[in-house]
Amino acid sequence: MFLFYFSISLAIASSALYHFVAKSTPANVNFTVSLLVTYAVAFVVTLIGFFFFPATNGVLAEIKQLNWASIGLAIAVVGIEFGFLLTYRSGWNLGIAAVLVNVVASLILVPVAIFIFKDRISWVNILGILVCLAGLAMLNWKR
Repeated sequence: MFLFYFSISLAIASSALYHFVAKSTPANVNFTVSLLVTYAVAFVVTLIGFFFFPATNGVLAEIKQLNWASIGLAIAVVGIEFGFLLTYRSGWNLGIAAVLVNVVASLILVPVAIFIFKDRISWVNILGILVCLAGLAMLNWKR
């Protein structure tokens, strides 16, 4: 049960920190240089992770078990990083950009979840989707 709550708390805290830091990245710095430093630090942090989650069969054995998803995840992560750095540099508000991207991405993933991963959704989930759509309309409401 600890992992259940810890994992989602870590994801939420990291996501909030991510957007705060991305918005705080100096606009006059080349964002590819910024990302190179980001990924160098991420590499070191990931190496430290081996102390907590060791590869019991060895790194090479684990690498052999990988599929296309690791490459796809890398492309997606770089796309998210570039996208948000450019989004914030172009003047988007911190809260609105993050909410907009996450809601729209979630809405795109609903049919993927249903048809590819065979997830089931209830009427309460459908109501939640409608609330998200109403929220998007409210975010873009002209004052």
